Amino acid sequence: MPNTLSSQLASDKKIVRQYLSRAGAPHPMSAADAEDCKSEIISLLNKRNARLVAHYYTEGVLQELAEETGGFVGDSLEMARFGHDCDGEMLVVAGVRFMGETAKILSPQKTVLMPTLDATCSLDIACPIEDFAHFCDAHPDREVVVYANTSAAVKARADWVVTSSIALEVAEYLSEQGKQILWAPDKHLGSYVQRVTGADVLLWDAACIVHEEFKSRGLEDMRRLHPNAAILAHPESPQAVLEISDFVGSTTQIITASQRLPNEEFIVATDRGIFHKLQQASPTKTFIVAPTAGEDATCRSCAHCPWMAMNSLESLRASLSNPVNAIEIDPEVARDAMKPLTRMLKFAREQRLAVRGKA
Repeated sequence: MPNTLSSQLASDKKIVRQYLSRAGAPHPMSAADAEDCKSEIISLLNKRNARLVAHYYTEGVLQELAEETGGFVGDSLEMARFGHDCDGEMLVVAGVRFMGETAKILSPQKTVLMPTLDATCSLDIACPIEDFAHFCDAHPDREVVVYANTSAAVKARADWVVTSSIALEVAEYLSEQGKQILWAPDKHLGSYVQRVTGADVLLWDAACIVHEEFKSRGLEDMRRLHPNAAILAHPESPQAVLEISDFVGSTTQIITASQRLPNEEFIVATDRGIFHKLQQASPTKTFIVAPTAGEDATCRSCAHCPWMAMNSLESLRASLSNPVNAIEIDPEVARDAMKPLTRMLKFAREQRLAVRGKA
């Protein structure tokens, strides 16, 4: 892994801390105000023939509202695919910016709004297109595979886009074809893919500020307190965390595993926003937030993405009332980004894989 990328990651973490120090958190609302706000949102969704799509990591009230109004809750690609297939003229994406961009790429004829355009992702920040293009140019013989948690411009530079649930299959396929992989941006997910498949993978040096905070020592301490609990982890977590986990998988796979496994308790090493759906799927089971270090990016990153937290009833209502938070993508970039997305979807159909994941 090039030293220049290690210094780049340190710089990116500084940028993340500075960004979060300026980012505003949603204002708390009373129960009565929240109900009034929800009623206004439902009216605006109907008026604009809009569908609300929410990520698993947003607050439970937004997930419930999406499902109540004929929208959708899922990972980023599922959200984008629902948006493409639904009859709404407008999509409102409660998530982070790369999710809105993916929805726009797959539905260029629709208006795609977000509650706030400031909601971004540490992986997106840590992989700027200028630096990434230079990295790709320095390794022209490698197949460029990027995680869905990247900008439209980075996707446009890639050969493949993957979600966490299809990454292993794509890497294995490319390895069998004798191809070497250039992977970006998440080093932990990329390293996991490398270990499991044995593929030749050159890693970009970036990490999710939420998942990187999970520590194996804290998990071992927690397991001693809950000896019958299974540990569920997302592969964006560090290797030491994955090695002591009972199940490693994407968000959708974690939800499925919690239903399938016989355990009554689970220690969950991913964003705590998923607990809403976990509890819905298994109401009699107990879910425990995995301990975090909380020292690197900021304590606001502890088990919950601070940018996901910027999505709120208030910001959703404001965006629908005055639709200025529309996602716009350069047509040439969107066209080029569609190619690796289409390649992934075609591969998934041929392999009969469900394209789901944290992405």
